[in-house]
Amino acid sequence: MFSFSTIQQYHQQLNAAEISCEAVVQHYLTQIKQQQHLNAFIEVYETEALQKAQQLDALRKAGTPLKKLHGVVIAIKDVICYAGHKVSAASNILQNFESLYTATALQFLIDEDAIIIGNCNCDEFAMGSTNENSYYGKVLNALDHTKVPGGSSGGSAVAVQAGMCMLSLGSDTGGSVRQPADFCGIIGLKPSYGAISRYGLIAYASSFDQIGIFGTTVQDVALLFSIMHQPDVMDSTMLQTTTAFNFEPHHPQKKYKFAFLQPTLQTKGIDVEIAGAITSLQVQLHQGNHLTDVIDFEYLDYIVPAYYVLTTAEASSNLSRYDGIRYGHQSALPAANLNEFYLHNRTEGFGDEVKKRIMLGTFVLSTGYYDAFYNKAQKIRRLLVDQVTKIFETYDAIILPVCPTTAFNIGQNDKDPIATYLADIFTVFANLTGLPALAVPLFSHSNNMPFGVQILTNKNHEVILHQIADMLMSEYKITAV
Repeated sequence: MFSFSTIQQYHQQLNAAEISCEAVVQHYLTQIKQQQHLNAFIEVYETEALQKAQQLDALRKAGTPLKKLHGVVIAIKDVICYAGHKVSAASNILQNFESLYTATALQFLIDEDAIIIGNCNCDEFAMGSTNENSYYGKVLNALDHTKVPGGSSGGSAVAVQAGMCMLSLGSDTGGSVRQPADFCGIIGLKPSYGAISRYGLIAYASSFDQIGIFGTTVQDVALLFSIMHQPDVMDSTMLQTTTAFNFEPHHPQKKYKFAFLQPTLQTKGIDVEIAGAITSLQVQLHQGNHLTDVIDFEYLDYIVPAYYVLTTAEASSNLSRYDGIRYGHQSALPAANLNEFYLHNRTEGFGDEVKKRIMLGTFVLSTGYYDAFYNKAQKIRRLLVDQVTKIFETYDAIILPVCPTTAFNIGQNDKDPIATYLADIFTVFANLTGLPALAVPLFSHSNNMPFGVQILTNKNHEVILHQIADMLMSEYKITAV
């Protein structure tokens, strides 16, 4: 039976003729069918995945050198466009919509002979932290079916967690890769804003959104990032100057300077074991001769309000295109005028969480409230950028919790959506400031659920980000707290 470890080892097995791409794809298709109850996939590309595997096997037998992702089985979130395939953002308003083009970042992977096995369930339009807000139903955490997998990229996280693919792509607007990675016990990368093209990513909040990566090893996540980290003229928001990314494993003699933000370990609602584990990690790093300072950070309480004001404002604008004429669901109800036609289409097409955020965004952009909310949120964003710029004058990385708790119970916050929003307090920081961030699984809670830490480095410093993650995973991973 096939067992995946790393891409490098997988390629060694292929070259030694111990396995074939076709057999490996068949293995993953079997895993997907056996775990349908997790609801991780919306659509599985069974026929074409097998055909691609057969083509790659033939190329290899003919002596063609392996490309970087030869036969690597990858799943994508249902917000990433793939030509000739359905993409719906897990929403009724885009049900059965077929993409006319492929996202640039995804095309880079396909060009390296990756096999795309299917698209994954998510919160509708990537709005949510639990993957319970999907038109296709909730996704279950493979470790405990009473728990959520996190969101919005919950299906992509579970696909990797449950061994239904090797790696997967998600999107991260406020933690939608890192939080589900934390809840599922895998690695989740949110790159610097502008490091990976957003062309072909369905927009939620354009100045926040980034395509992210799920995996089980730092080196595999780094490989995917290196392939997708290329210029794209189709995305004007990409970084104009990018540092070449060449991952090298952490050198044991290298020492780092870490900043631990004191308020994050004292905030209301943080789990005692999570705070204790990160405090213990700080002590261990210090004993390992790394510089570890616990520093004050005065803006923590402003992060979540600023994030939700700005992202809902952008969502209100971005989602206005889904009106049933240019895009989306058309209602069968009779309409007396154009406004009523729009009303029927959008009422039936959007779920409750999306409607809520559209209305909130429209409110903060309205006359009389724009200055009071939107402008103030932008000023806070500027203050946060200035603050982290000062921090990185001294330190290599910031260490934070990923989430205040381990995975929530399904339905836990149905009557208290604010509790769900506040759970984003540690992840939205990286999106507001455009920083790269990695969630790495280091610990196991007494409730048997995993959790880890979040590493943030300066913008466009993904090399050191992955090196620190490699160090933590190899030298500081603890199975129990």
